Amino acid sequence: AGAETVKRAVELDLASRFQESLVCYQEGIDLLLQVVKGTERWARGGLAALTWELRRDLFFSDGKYHKQIRIEENATGFGYEKLFQEYLSEIVSEVWVEDPYIRHVHQASRCSLYNFLRFCELLVKGPCKVKTIHLLTSYDEGSGRSQQISGLEEIQQSLRNYGVTLNIAFSSSIHDREIRFNNGWMIKIGRGLDYFKKPQGRFSIGYCDFDLRPCHETTVDVFHTKHTKKM
Repeated sequence: AGAETVKRAVELDLASRFQESLVCYQEGIDLLLQVVKGTERWARGGLAALTWELRRDLFFSDGKYHKQIRIEENATGFGYEKLFQEYLSEIVSEVWVEDPYIRHVHQASRCSLYNFLRFCELLVKGPCKVKTIHLLTSYDEGSGRSQQISGLEEIQQSLRNYGVTLNIAFSSSIHDREIRFNNGWMIKIGRGLDYFKKPQGRFSIGYCDFDLRPCHETTVDVFHTKHTKKM
């Protein structure tokens, strides 16, 4: 676990994601040191019953360090509830979404506006009490810009009916994909919200239920801002 975490830290470092890489370096070094200490205890006949995977889970459950989820190609069971529900506590009232591709509706394989709508539905259902959602994305580069804007405005109006304000901003230089909650959790998905594969048809299993839809391969990194430092 320690070696894998340090490897991930190097990947993040090379991608200039210094804030996250620092957390991974910290966790990886700590885990490696724990292995050394554990080995010494075993040599002395001491107890070391917990596996290092369990130790990592215990660290993470305490809001420390970082958690990583690897979604394999064609894997199922990774709907938005699976990824986000445990971080949506009742104190969550504000959400930030940064994703440059919340814009496509004309390509069935990249219906990111619909994915964003599904994510908003998750926030509306609770148990969190979200009042404000901030979306930072980029304009559609083709003829779909007007459709993108009208779709976002429709989502904005619909959320208003539930007492939720959607603030929309556009940037031509945005590249990272991340979602942040005001309880401190930050989730980075390699493919953003659009990690699902195109359904076989409108009446095929998985079209409506994302838990049943195959996924593209991607990596999900979860951090808590309490344990990250601005570089």
